[in-house]
Amino acid sequence: MTTAIEVTPERARQALVELRNEIGKAVVGQETAVTALVLALLCRGHVLLEGVPGTAKTLMVRALSMAMRLETKRVQFTPDLMPGDVTGSLVYDAKTSEFEFRPGPVFTNILLADEINRTPPKTQAALLEAMEERQVTVDGKPRKLPVPFVVAATQNPIEYEGTYPLPEAQLDRFLLKVTLDMPPRDAEIAVLARHAQGFDPRDLEAAGLRPVAGPEDLLAGQAAVRRVAVREDVLAYVVDLCRATRQSPSLQLGVSPRGATALLAVARAWAWLSGRDYVIPDDVKAMARPCLRHRIQIRPEAELEGVTADAVLESVLATVPVPR
Repeated sequence: MTTAIEVTPERARQALVELRNEIGKAVVGQETAVTALVLALLCRGHVLLEGVPGTAKTLMVRALSMAMRLETKRVQFTPDLMPGDVTGSLVYDAKTSEFEFRPGPVFTNILLADEINRTPPKTQAALLEAMEERQVTVDGKPRKLPVPFVVAATQNPIEYEGTYPLPEAQLDRFLLKVTLDMPPRDAEIAVLARHAQGFDPRDLEAAGLRPVAGPEDLLAGQAAVRRVAVREDVLAYVVDLCRATRQSPSLQLGVSPRGATALLAVARAWAWLSGRDYVIPDDVKAMARPCLRHRIQIRPEAELEGVTADAVLESVLATVPVPR
């Protein structure tokens, strides 16, 4: 991604913060998920959105891409989806008598992977290369993906028939996991009021949505995040939180060092979005649940007792000493 426009860090921050207000014209009550997507773009990471159907996951991604002037494509994952349906494949061209590569939907800026756990491991593995390496390999040749590239994957938390649970290795590649709850009563009334006034989720321009940020703001923001300072005691706090999960009696799998680096990256991005060029412990605490909840595995006996990932993290946050 190249641009001739010079953007100051302050201008980039204002533009990315304004995104939440702009997307609010189309999506009500999902500010946490919108913020997670912005943080993922700043950290070059991916987001797993978990929620029942009808909680505006697709609309939110479409609104974000329009407000940021980014391209988005959607793939509905199904049991018969093949790797080539995602990455692209070689197609024989009768005119030239040669095989030509036809890019798949993964060649975009924001890929909405709808119900990602409904496709077999073989297809999930094809997406894993794209998420980790920012490229896909077809016929032995690596092909670079556009910049930026973010996967926003969704899964249904209540319907498991005919699904293929994501392996730990792939879950660990998601920077954040956000749970989309049902909106509160006031927000749901606001949604119905908008529809009563003629809001059409398929026509975002008519809803007044406009681009308020762009790739140049994202580049400036990424560079600014890399300059955010972190004290040694805050680094130690991140490590202590992750090490505490490995010692929890309720878990059979704690947070890996990759998870610790992810938590640090998101805390720096959150600090910068909040208007600071340094990380404080509250930044780490704010990002701990969305960054770590999918990186831990609860013991079966603890799960039967109703223990949840968020409850374990709440306990860890309450017991690990916070630096002053």
